[in-house]
Amino acid sequence: MDLSRSSLKILLFLITACPQTSAVRHSLRYLYTAVTPGINFPEFTAVGLVDGGQIVYYDSNIRKMIPRVEWIPKISDYDYWNIETESTLSDQKDLHHLLHTVMKSFNHTKGLHTLQRMFGCELNFDWTVRGYNQFGYDGEDFISLDLKTGTWTAAKPQAKIIKKKWDNDPGYTVHWKNYLENICIEWLKMYMFYSRERNDPPTASVIQKHSPSPEVVCHATGFFPKAVNIFWRKDGRLVYKNVEFRNTLPNQDGSFQKRSILKVPAEDLQKHTYTCVIQHSSLMGKLVLEVPKGGGLMPIIVGVLVALVDLVAVVAGIMVWKKKNSGFKCIPASEESGESSSDKSD
Repeated sequence: MDLSRSSLKILLFLITACPQTSAVRHSLRYLYTAVTPGINFPEFTAVGLVDGGQIVYYDSNIRKMIPRVEWIPKISDYDYWNIETESTLSDQKDLHHLLHTVMKSFNHTKGLHTLQRMFGCELNFDWTVRGYNQFGYDGEDFISLDLKTGTWTAAKPQAKIIKKKWDNDPGYTVHWKNYLENICIEWLKMYMFYSRERNDPPTASVIQKHSPSPEVVCHATGFFPKAVNIFWRKDGRLVYKNVEFRNTLPNQDGSFQKRSILKVPAEDLQKHTYTCVIQHSSLMGKLVLEVPKGGGLMPIIVGVLVALVDLVAVVAGIMVWKKKNSGFKCIPASEESGESSSDKSD
């Protein structure tokens, strides 16, 4: 199995199948993946995300919960990380046990199989909350919790036995309802408070590409919080046509990066002055970069490669299964307050 190629395919699926929206203001979610042994990949991975950015990571090889952002240790002590590691280790055992149970229900005795779980909560602009606890098997919906009815929804016939077991254990469902609608929200509010202390300015570069078609790339990276605005000017006037905005992507350190691409003929670059303008809360004013008259491709290629390497670590724990009308729905990553219109349209 070509792991790197597989991970990149998953990355592309996430970008196209689960676009970010501004409907949800903030979110806290955990993504678990259990796989059958036999490949050069951890049999269990866990990723925690706040507003779509990775904050913690765990896998069955390192067997330790690791913070991915600087502000997490401020709210936790050594005992907290020990407790989190032990709790995740317990979740690892439970998910693998469930994986084997599900495999038996499908009469799967060998081969590569995955059981994926996503759970978490969302805090909307109107302060209403939403929780979810969903499972997928081999890329498709399997079973999910309906918080309104307090029952489990089986997306596959094989899930009905598990549904019956969990529905007949009201304490289990009550536990999850309380966690998703109350405890999870309290943790999210605390994470929101401490993450606001971070305010990292972007580093940016503008690169002219000649092949396969003339275009200019403006790349900003290393900024936090997520909200950013990138736009183009031609001789001081705003440019709207032939502009492409890319998704705002997370870096491994919890910061973000974003690109904007302007398609413009090479001869037009010689006649006019083009600038890329970046606005971010960490900046006293605007960051303005003038498009160089010469070419240059290597810096932007390096930036893209860094983005993919950082994202593969996150993708390892992200649950990906097909959307069904009665089952799993992609939960959009939350947008920071003040997210630019370009972000919303990605």
